[in-house]
Amino acid sequence: MGLIHSYALWNNKGGVGKSTITFHLAMRYAELHPQTKILVIDLCPQANSSMMLLGGGPVGEENIINLCKEATPRSVVGYLSTVITNGRGAQLPDPYKFVVNVSDYNTYAPQNLFLLCGDGNLEPMAPAINEAASAKALTPTAQPWKWIQEIIRNFIEDITESNDEWLVFIDTNPSFSIYTQIAVSGAERLLVPINADDSSKTAASAMVALLHGTNPPHPIYGSWTYAKMANEQGIIVPKIHMLIGNRLTQFKGSAAAFKALSDATSTSLYEIYKKNPDYFVEPKVTISSKENFIDYYSKPLRDFNSAGVVCAHLGRLLSSMKQKYYTVYSEEAKVNAEKIKECTKAIDEIIVNL
Repeated sequence: MGLIHSYALWNNKGGVGKSTITFHLAMRYAELHPQTKILVIDLCPQANSSMMLLGGGPVGEENIINLCKEATPRSVVGYLSTVITNGRGAQLPDPYKFVVNVSDYNTYAPQNLFLLCGDGNLEPMAPAINEAASAKALTPTAQPWKWIQEIIRNFIEDITESNDEWLVFIDTNPSFSIYTQIAVSGAERLLVPINADDSSKTAASAMVALLHGTNPPHPIYGSWTYAKMANEQGIIVPKIHMLIGNRLTQFKGSAAAFKALSDATSTSLYEIYKKNPDYFVEPKVTISSKENFIDYYSKPLRDFNSAGVVCAHLGRLLSSMKQKYYTVYSEEAKVNAEKIKECTKAIDEIIVNL
């Protein structure tokens, strides 16, 4: 029992659908595995995945505000503030003083789904977190930077120290700021959403450089990077588990053009894989070609966009959606039954591979 796996959804490119994918994976996995406890940790200041989970739209936004304005916020900011204030070496606070059961706020959510809520104050808090991380070490073993980096990893270890079975998803911000670093350092594995465009190719290579550094290192900044510090202080960098091709229906060109765009990012990562296979979760099959690599590590969400986005806005399970018009911010959006089916199938194919 205990922790099955922890996954951070991260790509340092914005607009690739991290929060929406986090929402759907968590809701669907919880629905399909009622004996497993699912935890979402929202470390993006926009708190979009929290908004969706807590009822979607204005309802979700109001629930976030109420959780964040408590004397000790039941949010990532509340937890981080408490740990940093207590100081290194202090006993960790009770995680259940900060985690909420999503079904208490969203009747459509499975009862085995939990959330450490996002908080807009994470952005203004970032300088204080950086200050704590860069504090002068009073002893050779203090390592304040490592202590800060491992706050979420320690939180996960603490809450999963039970006889229950847990799976964790961590939503992130594209910027590799201190709170994104904490999210990445807290996870065992990465789920990397990508778009079928040329900028995703560049972002994928940049993401690997941020995690593992460049060779040779930058002559000025190389010694200050996350990759360098993580290597020196023993931070475990998560391995790439899956590339998730999202929002692909927005590309209206030919199938050949779509395939070329998709392959561009995968080709870039395959070249990285050939040189550094240890950056990826060890495959269960032999990877001897780009095609093998794409088949094993890449999963598409080509039919995800329309039904999935409306569903997420409403905070609903895909299985609860019907073919009809739904109101989304005073506009009527039609959801087609076939699209619901395709969206559900796409999410289920990812879940099978977790």
